[in-house]
Amino acid sequence: MKKSIYVLAAAVLAAGALTACGGGAKETTAATTAVETATEAATTGEETTEAAGEEATEAKAEDLKKIIVGATPAPHAEILVAAKEVLKEKGYDLEIKEYTDYVQPDVALDSGDLDANYFQHFPYLEQFNEERGTTLVSAGSIHYEPFGIYGGKTTSLEELPDGADVAVPNDVSNEARALLLLADNGLIELKEGVGLEATKKDIVKNDKNLNIIEIEAAQLPRSLGDVDIAVINGNYAIQAGLKVSDALAAEDTDSIAATTYGNVVAVREGEESTESTKALMEALTSDTVKKFIEDTYEGAVVPLY
Repeated sequence: MKKSIYVLAAAVLAAGALTACGGGAKETTAATTAVETATEAATTGEETTEAAGEEATEAKAEDLKKIIVGATPAPHAEILVAAKEVLKEKGYDLEIKEYTDYVQPDVALDSGDLDANYFQHFPYLEQFNEERGTTLVSAGSIHYEPFGIYGGKTTSLEELPDGADVAVPNDVSNEARALLLLADNGLIELKEGVGLEATKKDIVKNDKNLNIIEIEAAQLPRSLGDVDIAVINGNYAIQAGLKVSDALAAEDTDSIAATTYGNVVAVREGEESTESTKALMEALTSDTVKKFIEDTYEGAVVPLY
């Protein structure tokens, strides 16, 4: 385009020069005006082309279908960010809404404010449905986060004193998982066969007279300074800057908890196989996201695919 401007301008100037030899000022002005007109026209053409390109980009963005997914900040929202570009390639614009508790994401999904959520394991989802009368379902598991026992006032399990304060999550499914981890490390003994239904009432042996304190899961990292040890959910440990490698003990990858408590994508019943749900699941189980998980969390988050 610029080359055309120069060629046209040169031609007009040449014509103007020939006329100017005759000594007429009027003709010189006309030639100059012609150059300016030609330049303006060409520039306008460039601007029009650029504007058209911008409109095309905007139109392409508008063609993306929006999908709104709720998540707790770490690692779920971070993993969703890693999946955002993969979803865009599938025709979806991912909007992530962050929540800092375990209740509101399911409430928002049930009410239709979200298309899906990604923050919970399946036993918690079942418990929520039972307590709230909802019919949310799992579209599939993505990862699990090993529970860890983290030191507070006491920095090793061997030095745990009699009557030590031990903080655990206060919701049923996560408390059972915490109690199982304490039992696996010989700190308590649970009623035989109680498994993932375990509560404080199922403790049948507690030689150290441990004081089991139930605390809302999100508050557990903050409680560390006030208790001897705390059993903390993986996502809240990550969010607080705690590393599973620093835990006094952690779940084994083949433990009943690890195989049961995979974190799932939840949707409303009947929407497990919609195109948007399929696209979301494909993105979250892509090689791109798997690599992100493995490189970022160093074993604190383990892909289940």
